[in-house]
Amino acid sequence: MKRLWAPWRMKFVQTKTAACVFCDVQKEADGPGNLVLFRGKRCFVILNRYPYTSGHMMVVSNEHRNSLEDLDAETRAEMMELGTHAMGVLRCVYQPDAFNLGANIGEAAGAGITGHVHIHVVPRWTGDSNFMLTLAETKVMPESLEDTYARLRGAWESH
Repeated sequence: MKRLWAPWRMKFVQTKTAACVFCDVQKEADGPGNLVLFRGKRCFVILNRYPYTSGHMMVVSNEHRNSLEDLDAETRAEMMELGTHAMGVLRCVYQPDAFNLGANIGEAAGAGITGHVHIHVVPRWTGDSNFMLTLAETKVMPESLEDTYARLRGAWESH
């Protein structure tokens, strides 16, 4: 396996604490620093700091709960509405061919942030799992998070 030097990852590795990143980000002002795109009544939308593809968003409950069934019906409904809105914004800005929409609930299911339920909205393009990922085990991200934030934040309110 070849190695890709990614010094920006070290901050993520070194800042793992017992605190919840989703709870902490709710105390901050929105902007490129915390990547929050929108705040609803019960949930917020944030860019994934370590995205699978450009535009990878997450819809996060304001409440620190383990699973979808731990949320009230209104929060679950808002999560789905915000996820649907996120797909529309991504269609407008990036013109993806498809989407992955889902939740990894619990560490065994692949959750990187356990204990605070969230839904991923991942735009997909035909061939985005190309030879780089397949042969070189390397993912190419064509856009910086700052540029992604600016494009999506601008489109969120107008969509």
